[in-house]
Amino acid sequence: MTSARSGSVSVHIDAPAETVWEVLSHLERMGEWSPECYRVRWEDGPTSPLVPGARFRGWNRFGWMRWSVACQVKSAVPARELSFATLVREREMTTWSYHIRPVGQGVDLVESFQVHWLPPSARIAEDYLMRDRNRRRQQAMLATLENIKRLAEAQAPSAP
Repeated sequence: MTSARSGSVSVHIDAPAETVWEVLSHLERMGEWSPECYRVRWEDGPTSPLVPGARFRGWNRFGWMRWSVACQVKSAVPARELSFATLVREREMTTWSYHIRPVGQGVDLVESFQVHWLPPSARIAEDYLMRDRNRRRQQAMLATLENIKRLAEAQAPSAP
C-alpha cells in the first residue's frame, strides 16, 4: 500500500487570527504540539525571524523510527498562512502548510502536506516500514492542531 502523497485536516478555533498566528509562528515549539515532530532547531540560533528562506531542522519519530530533516520557510504571512518545505540535498520533498481562515468569531486552521519527491529510502519507509502511515499521520496532524487550538483559545482575549 502506498502512503498518501497529500492530505489536510482542520479544526475550528475560537480565537482571532492574530492570536492563532502568535502561537503558530513559534515553530521552535512544534515539539510541544506534534506527536511526530519532537524537536525543532533554528539554524540561526534559538529563535529566528519567521521569513521566507529561514531554515531549521526538525526531528521526527514514527514508532521505532527516528530521523531529522532540513526545512526552509516558504511563506509567512501573519494571521493568514505559514508554509515550509522539507529538503534533502537542497531538493524539496514535502511542503507543509498552515492556513488561518476567519469564520465567524474565530478561525479554521488547516494543516496540509504535499509530497513533491521522495528519495528511495523515504519511499521505502513511507510505503513499507511505516505500518498504518496514512491513519497515524492524520491523527498526528489533528493532535497538532488540537494542541495549537488549546493554546490559542487560552490566550484569546475574553469577549466583553
